[in-house]
Amino acid sequence: QVLLVESGGGLVQAGGSLRLSCTASGRTFSSVAMAWFRQAPGKGRAFVAAITRGGGGTAYADSVKGRFTISRDNAKNAVYLQMNSLKPEDTAVYYCAGDTVVALTTNPGRYEYWGQGTQVTVSS
Repeated sequence: QVLLVESGGGLVQAGGSLRLSCTASGRTFSSVAMAWFRQAPGKGRAFVAAITRGGGGTAYADSVKGRFTISRDNAKNAVYLQMNSLKPEDTAVYYCAGDTVVALTTNPGRYEYWGQGTQVTVSS
């Protein structure tokens, strides 16, 4: 079992930056591949970014490439999402997700562990 807790969301103006954090407990963190998803009002959960267990591989949704960066610190049991040049369409609840089997998977149904989500609101 892995417990995930997100933090770092908030309200920011368009063009601004936020850094989301997700801390994990309950299992060796380096055995868990991690990802970020987001869900806007009235929409399904969408893939944002993913990172492999060791951090050497990453994947991004086309909509965030060049603006968002996913990273992890296995010594701190944490994964991060640095979000720059934010746009109003980035407004959503952001979730971190983890799984011990898959890696760099964009399908939310393949991830076993989920955080509670953190709200990101970008004003125009």
